[in-house]
Amino acid sequence: MANEVAKTEPKKQSIASYLAKEAVKANVESVVGVKDSQRFISSVVSAVQTNTQLAECTNASILSAALLGHSLNLPQSPQIGMFYMVPFKNKKKVKVKDEKGREKEETVEVMEATFQLSYRGMLQLAMRSGQYKLMNVTDIREGELVSYNPIEDVYEFKAETDVSKREKLEIIGYYAFFEMINGFRKGIYWTKEQVDAHAKKYSASYRN
Repeated sequence: MANEVAKTEPKKQSIASYLAKEAVKANVESVVGVKDSQRFISSVVSAVQTNTQLAECTNASILSAALLGHSLNLPQSPQIGMFYMVPFKNKKKVKVKDEKGREKEETVEVMEATFQLSYRGMLQLAMRSGQYKLMNVTDIREGELVSYNPIEDVYEFKAETDVSKREKLEIIGYYAFFEMINGFRKGIYWTKEQVDAHAKKYSASYRN
């Protein structure tokens, strides 16, 4: 019996090799600057090497997400966590040729890196604006939510100030608020169930 040769798909080019291309380097240097380009490239390569799922994404989408973070002057470091490059399966239409050489469109799944601003990044951008006086996010424990007026969108809380007692109480939701230097104040409360449903709908890593 003749030996059969296994057919394999072409191996994806590494992010390091992709970023080493002259055209890609020139693009990075035009956005980041020649002085900081090597540091930027090293940070992107490091981020991909420590995330196996991210390594499966298209190199162009990884670079695009990293450059968006740079445009906001946020460091590309998973440890600092100002923003993340999150792998998502997206559907794309591509042109292919059938067995008779006729061109047609086909929908394929492509793994792409998507820029996601973290809450730390949001805080950083808010602080830079110089317009915020206060901001905070906290969990709300059982018994701390007193009332909510949906007409005026006003919450009333009574915090358990004894830390040891508070830690024993069940978390029922989360509250975020900010106050600007002009006096405008806004807050939002979500139950634990609302947060869980939102995460399951929009976060692939949470669902897994």
